[in-house]
Amino acid sequence: MIERVKVAVVGVGNNTSALVQGLALHRQSGSLVGIRRPMIDGLGVGDIDVVAAFATSAEKIGRDLTEAIFLAPNNFPRLDCDLPSAGVPVTKGLVDASEVQRVAAALVGAEVLLYSAPSGRPETARAYAAAAHAAGVAFINTTSDPVARDPQLLASFEATGLPLLGDDLASQFGTSVLHNALLRLLAERGLTLVSSYQVNLGGTEDFRNLVENPNTKKQSKLNALSAADRVEVEVEVAPLGYLPHLASQKVAHLNLEAQGWGETAVSLDVKLKVHDPSGAAGVNIDLIRIAASALRNGRGGHAAEATPLLKSPPGTAI
Repeated sequence: MIERVKVAVVGVGNNTSALVQGLALHRQSGSLVGIRRPMIDGLGVGDIDVVAAFATSAEKIGRDLTEAIFLAPNNFPRLDCDLPSAGVPVTKGLVDASEVQRVAAALVGAEVLLYSAPSGRPETARAYAAAAHAAGVAFINTTSDPVARDPQLLASFEATGLPLLGDDLASQFGTSVLHNALLRLLAERGLTLVSSYQVNLGGTEDFRNLVENPNTKKQSKLNALSAADRVEVEVEVAPLGYLPHLASQKVAHLNLEAQGWGETAVSLDVKLKVHDPSGAAGVNIDLIRIAASALRNGRGGHAAEATPLLKSPPGTAI
């Protein structure tokens, strides 16, 4: 029987809530709804145990993980499943880089560290990566902060046989994935793109943080679109909008203006509404298993099979 993957998480927010609850729902129901790859290298969706969790919120520290994921400002809904105590108390996270060794010691027994804290804190992200490296643990950066795109850091993980996956999730069915697909479709059908834009609105704490600290998020979104085969014209990504009443839902608006045969106009407007944390968890469930498999097989650095799941893998712009 294959050994279950032991995962530590940084950030006890909506994305972690969606992951923890979704794992419980899958184990109890066996449902494969919303699951792209039931098995990855012999690892099933249910073969994942969260064994440690780190947060900086005083209200969450010391609470059991299954209790902490429902504390404000988290607003991802409760799923229809039983959620017994995880037996995993939330540990105080890093305050600064001086605590790397403390966190590394707390990672004993884990194989993968999933960094799911808010974007816009690159020094903190790299400090957690350093802790994972010191503990001999694979690291996944789900934020737009450059970690896997740091050549020196990536080289150090590769040299020690430790996987380093990142940066920034391409949500399971999010704005960037849809926008990229539409841009490709125009090109494949021979239309000429004139202009395009996307607008993203959300009500999670991560949205609020990104509105206040956009940093590298816009560039990461553009990275996700740059692979689309298209004429080089301006594709605008509007600043994120924070609307608390949307809770964990994200509303995105996409527009594409193009020309067809005879330079006639083609215009497309799309509205997408999803639970943003579900989109993250639907990708994290694969990244965790990819990282664990790579670690067990001694494949350090970036795993090529993770690239389609990320907006800004190594080699893209910062």
